[in-house]
Amino acid sequence: MTLRIGDIAPDFEIETTKGKIRFHEWAGDSWVFFFSHPADFTPVCTTELGRTAKLSQQFADRNVKALGLSTDTVESHLKWIGDVNETQNADVQFPIVADSELKVARLYDMLHPEQSETQTVRSVFIIDPNKKIRLMLTYPMSVGRNFNEILRVIDSMQAGDKNTIATPADWTPGEKVIIPPSVSNDAAKEKFPQGWDEVRPYLRYTEV
Repeated sequence: MTLRIGDIAPDFEIETTKGKIRFHEWAGDSWVFFFSHPADFTPVCTTELGRTAKLSQQFADRNVKALGLSTDTVESHLKWIGDVNETQNADVQFPIVADSELKVARLYDMLHPEQSETQTVRSVFIIDPNKKIRLMLTYPMSVGRNFNEILRVIDSMQAGDKNTIATPADWTPGEKVIIPPSVSNDAAKEKFPQGWDEVRPYLRYTEV
């Protein structure tokens, strides 16, 4: 199936390194960082699992749960986690889906036949507490994911949801944001009493 931003993330029930989960129930009222790996014991993904583990508090501060996926078994995952913890000086506590039957990989369109019939591509899905897909990324096999960008995007989306704003290029928390054109000046006066800088009628910067 083809998934798009704004779609409800497909639910599933499956075994993980933390036992069987039903995805929507496990996610609860949290955001989810759901990311897939081609296979266990792959070098780039080993660094990514370690990085995710080291960022556990930063994810928790943003009400985000991490969920990994590979098409290997729970037993293989657990052995791989041992390597990750040792080589990356990490402590992986988030669950990793054991998708040996490719159930979730097909559900989330993680299999690209030109790459592999059995190994998932390196996908990222950010899913909000309403179970809506808010972001999708697919990385080439040789390029490690940028976790600063993943956290930045989550910060941007959460700030947008809270304040009805958009964020400019390269925005990071604390910088000026954009008042969307859908918000009239009259509405903006109530919502942003601190005022704004109008570069163009469609480009208004403010602070939140």
